[in-house]
Amino acid sequence: MSEKDFKNKVAIVTGAGQGIGLEICKQLADRGAQVLLNDIEESLAEKAAQEVSKFGICQPAAGDASNVSFIASLVEEATTKFGKVDIAIANAGITLYGDFFDYNPADFNRVMQVNLGGSFFLAQAAAQKMKEQGEGGSILFMSSVTGHQAHKNLTAYGMTKAALEMLAKTLVVELSPFKITVNTVAPGATLTERTAMDKDYNNTWSRITPMGRPATPADVASAVLFLVSPQATHITGQSIIVDGGWTSVSPSPY
Repeated sequence: MSEKDFKNKVAIVTGAGQGIGLEICKQLADRGAQVLLNDIEESLAEKAAQEVSKFGICQPAAGDASNVSFIASLVEEATTKFGKVDIAIANAGITLYGDFFDYNPADFNRVMQVNLGGSFFLAQAAAQKMKEQGEGGSILFMSSVTGHQAHKNLTAYGMTKAALEMLAKTLVVELSPFKITVNTVAPGATLTERTAMDKDYNNTWSRITPMGRPATPADVASAVLFLVSPQATHITGQSIIVDGGWTSVSPSPY
């Protein structure tokens, strides 16, 4: 990709206050995109947007990316501030661990609402805007290796991630006539602020990952940028796994 592949493009990225989402925003802004950065925490969204602004144009948009009304306002805000929407990246998601036999309905419904509902309705709102604009666009969902391989205490979470990959395939039928691509990226173990709280995380995943280390946010963001770039306009309904080969062998970290 060239340094200005995203010049004059407008991107929405949800759940981008830190980690993978923040890195995606940095790479987009650095390559010329105008970015609307969402996070549920206002202070985190503002701090992240200031950081991304060192690389290019970025505005914060705090709010719950699983709330359908907020999602609609997010797309309208991007249009008002930047004139259009070219890229929508549904990065927001939550992980609520729990044994299958004890998993409670409240946790189940919240995981479904954020991971599936938020992604579905962001795609719907963004695709509607892209359809009206008549210039095509790119939508990307953030899946996970847990959508490919069983992972202890992540039954509900893994369901949502597998479903997002099927959603991308299904939307090919709906969105291709309007030149809108829709793909997913499935990260494996990744070093972020959240996973850094586990002091054994890096060592554990370095030991069981064929490439010898967990991913960095930049590893994942690079795959995302490719799929929403001009180089990928004939790629749709696909998923790229970024896991250093873990799903090929799938040893448990437990």
